[in-house]
Amino acid sequence: MMTTADVFTWFISAIASLSIIAFVYARFTAIKIEQQEGRLHSRPNFFGWYAVSRLCVPTLGLAFLYSIFHMAGLINSNLLLFCVSFGAGFIYLFLGLKHLHKDFRARQAVEKVSRRLFFLAALISIFTTLGIVFSVLFEAFRFFTIVPLWDFLTGTSWNPDTAFLIGAGRDEGGAVPEFGSLPIFAGTFMITIIAMLVAVPVGLFAAIYMSEYASHRVRNMLKPTLEILAGIPTVVYGFFAAITISPLVVHAAEAFGLQADFTNALAPGLIMGIMIIPFISSLSDDVIRAVPQPLRDGSLALGTTHAETIKNVVLPAAFPGIVAAFLLAVSRAIGETMIVVMAAGLRPNLTANPLEGVTTVTVKIVEALTGDQEFDSAFTLAAFALGLVLLIITLVLNIGSTIVVRKFTQRYE
Repeated sequence: MMTTADVFTWFISAIASLSIIAFVYARFTAIKIEQQEGRLHSRPNFFGWYAVSRLCVPTLGLAFLYSIFHMAGLINSNLLLFCVSFGAGFIYLFLGLKHLHKDFRARQAVEKVSRRLFFLAALISIFTTLGIVFSVLFEAFRFFTIVPLWDFLTGTSWNPDTAFLIGAGRDEGGAVPEFGSLPIFAGTFMITIIAMLVAVPVGLFAAIYMSEYASHRVRNMLKPTLEILAGIPTVVYGFFAAITISPLVVHAAEAFGLQADFTNALAPGLIMGIMIIPFISSLSDDVIRAVPQPLRDGSLALGTTHAETIKNVVLPAAFPGIVAAFLLAVSRAIGETMIVVMAAGLRPNLTANPLEGVTTVTVKIVEALTGDQEFDSAFTLAAFALGLVLLIITLVLNIGSTIVVRKFTQRYE
């Protein structure tokens, strides 16, 4: 019996082979028509792609419908998949090839199919986003039927250890589980702020230097070197933070008469800031270089210095792109897990002291969904509640930045 992987492999191989045959046949047919009747309205390659679209659109469409019915348990015949889908494709292709002639507008037909494919791709991305939101939303609502929303958002203690036993029906009078998320979000924001305090000035100044001051040779050497930081695995950053930076933070704190934990928030914040420098420097460099040169020339012609031109002309013009780079860096910092686990610890701690150990939202989500957990327990469902709140916070940040950028752009224009 053929497995699903075998069916998929045979189906893709068949449609790829038949598409090549249809392309070659339609293209040579178009060339033959051109030799006999004169120049075609569309080039022969468009005739080939027209034939491919006539074959693939109904075939893939019916295969998609088959997969839906198959997952629902309504159809379980692989032979039916091949017969119906390829049969419809061949009929549609045969009817399309009958219309091939000198004045046939193959290019317009191919572009029409392309526009529909692009629209379908946009719909897929939208539906995927909605699916992610609703999947988190429904499970989070289940959690909030167990734990009140207000207690979850304002609680200062996170101690869900006994929730698994309660969900499995084995609670023997243990401590009541506590799901106060405030310490977790406080640790997330603390580490993210520390990271941005490192990444924003370094990344932005590096972008200004590479785009406005560095020679072409220096920029070609410096930019790839900075971008290497983005390719280093996060576990390597975690080792570096735990083994090197954390002890240095402890010794530096002792030199100033302070006490620091070896698992503290400052070390992962610093390392995370270094990690996201390329996200800011590379994108900011690109948007700064995209500012039209006549703007710079006009400012310099009015007597301003190079630094004043950068401050008053270049940076305002590139501001929307720079904000987008900052948002990408913030999202990367908020979503980081490995560095926090290795250098900041797992203890939810509501503190404003970066020398103490904290944890983040993503770490607790991983902890709740890892291991042999009861999926209906409040401890597991808490991961979806944390994800929902984090999703809302990220959405608010994006909306706020969009409003700021729009107002700034209108004022600049």
